[in-house]
Amino acid sequence: MALVYKKVLVIGATSGIGREIARKVVEAGSSVIIVGRRKKNLDEFVNQYGGDKVKAKVFDVIQLKQLSLEIPQFVSEVISEHPDIDCVFINSGIQRPFNFTQSETVDLDIFDQELVTNYTAPVYLTKAFLPHLQKQKSQGPTALVYTTSQLALIPTTRAPNYGASKAALHHFILALRSQLSTVNGPKVVELFPPAVQTELHDTKHQPDLKDGHLMGMPLDEYINETWSMFVQGEEQVVVAASQGIFDAFELKRQEIFHQRNEQAGRFMKRFLRE
Repeated sequence: MALVYKKVLVIGATSGIGREIARKVVEAGSSVIIVGRRKKNLDEFVNQYGGDKVKAKVFDVIQLKQLSLEIPQFVSEVISEHPDIDCVFINSGIQRPFNFTQSETVDLDIFDQELVTNYTAPVYLTKAFLPHLQKQKSQGPTALVYTTSQLALIPTTRAPNYGASKAALHHFILALRSQLSTVNGPKVVELFPPAVQTELHDTKHQPDLKDGHLMGMPLDEYINETWSMFVQGEEQVVVAASQGIFDAFELKRQEIFHQRNEQAGRFMKRFLRE
């Protein structure tokens, strides 16, 4: 199937999943705006695929000091330069180990940085892009796409904040999709990668790992399976090891989520102001 989106913004596109998704967008015949912190990587991608189909913008979520000011400013600039964006892919993420049995080693500045990158910044970006994507729906399909993780469903003990931040984003996405469905809003898509061979597990980021970049599913295999499901219109893209976790309990949990929210909606009517 063909990609229905004509101009895709990929945030976190300098390497790994984001870079490969951007490549797939170009190969599908659509335009892409790649965003990340490493200008060299962005320039290499533009040179490889050509400036007619690829535009780049340097933006580093990790370095933000005032999200409430800097993210809206960034989004305003992007929309001004590219008013025809119809899909925003929020892919940036970091993973750091924390061992609370040795609490003196836990750097809470890094802890906060991980939480902002994986959860808070995506929420701010969502709020900033939503009005544009809602308006753009008059021209065709629009979407918000998020990369969470299988660890959003079952955490790993060595990276407790990563699992917690991805779980927070997953819960936010469930609620957001439900809300936007009531106003014919943009499509909301969530990717649940298993461990994939990317920089996420590099020793420079996680010094307790050895050859971490070799951990997990080969990147090209993951991207090919994920892309196939994405272009087919799946809202929840689950492949490989993530599938077993998802099928074991997440399907049932989401069934309960929808049931309970319908019940809560009826219950809350008597308490909500008109």
